Amino acid sequence: MALWRDELASRLRGEVIRDAPLAPRTSIRVGGPADLLVRPADPDDLAELLRACRDLGVPLLALGGGANLLVADAGVRGVVVKLPGDLGGESGDGARLVLPAGAPSARLPARAQALGLVGCEFIAGIPGTLGGAVAMNAGTRLGEMKDVVTRVEVATADGAGWLEASALGFAYRTCRLPPGGVVTRVEVLLREGDVAASAAAMQADKDHRRRTQPLSQPTFGSTFRNPPGDHAGRLIEAVGLKGHREGGAAWSDVHANFVVNLGGARAADVLELVRLARTRVRERFDITLEPEVRLVGDFPDGLKEI
Repeated sequence: MALWRDELASRLRGEVIRDAPLAPRTSIRVGGPADLLVRPADPDDLAELLRACRDLGVPLLALGGGANLLVADAGVRGVVVKLPGDLGGESGDGARLVLPAGAPSARLPARAQALGLVGCEFIAGIPGTLGGAVAMNAGTRLGEMKDVVTRVEVATADGAGWLEASALGFAYRTCRLPPGGVVTRVEVLLREGDVAASAAAMQADKDHRRRTQPLSQPTFGSTFRNPPGDHAGRLIEAVGLKGHREGGAAWSDVHANFVVNLGGARAADVLELVRLARTRVRERFDITLEPEVRLVGDFPDGLKEI
């Protein structure tokens, strides 16, 4: 391992951290270290990182804000890349904005408000980065990313280029990105409108989320997608798991579709909760819950999937 890490470090200008803890970089605060965590200095440095990983056969994972992500207790082999919030810069032309993928999701509504634009109210309370929001087609009852994204810039070992939204296969909590590609910039199209009404709608949505979700505790966000015509939280509560605990993790007693870290939770604890809920709901209702959460890292055989 030392040889490829030395080689990568010698080719990069950005921040390179060996055995970097990932739990503090995820919203649920769970998981082991990355062999190497890299924060590229600029787009050229990112391009060099992608080429180096290809040349050396080193796997690479792009980490956004760490929401909807379960990192294995043993950590992640290879490179984890974390884009700076200003990588690539931002620009605007009327109602069309281009923002860095590493920027916090909250930057989009903030920029929209400053420019007198509306249409992205749904993202105001969503944690993470814009790149992560694209990858998950993040959204709330007010809308989702596919409603505003026109195209994204994706970097690969062969270079960077723009992909139109129509090529991304946006669906409920789903987006198809090129294998090995890293989203670097996001272009959205908003509209002029009543920014006061927009701000009120965002505040109302945030207030609703605070009342109905365990936002004061480390959590993924929603664990399962809502099945057609139903809600995952209702189903999990119906099979008696609301508040159920495994080790340091539990199904929230505020909202049953949220796993919370009560302190010192392991990925194994979280995975046990998720699998238990999926099994009980399938047995009682003949419904297979589909996860929003992605598993990454060095999970033991038999625990690589939910």
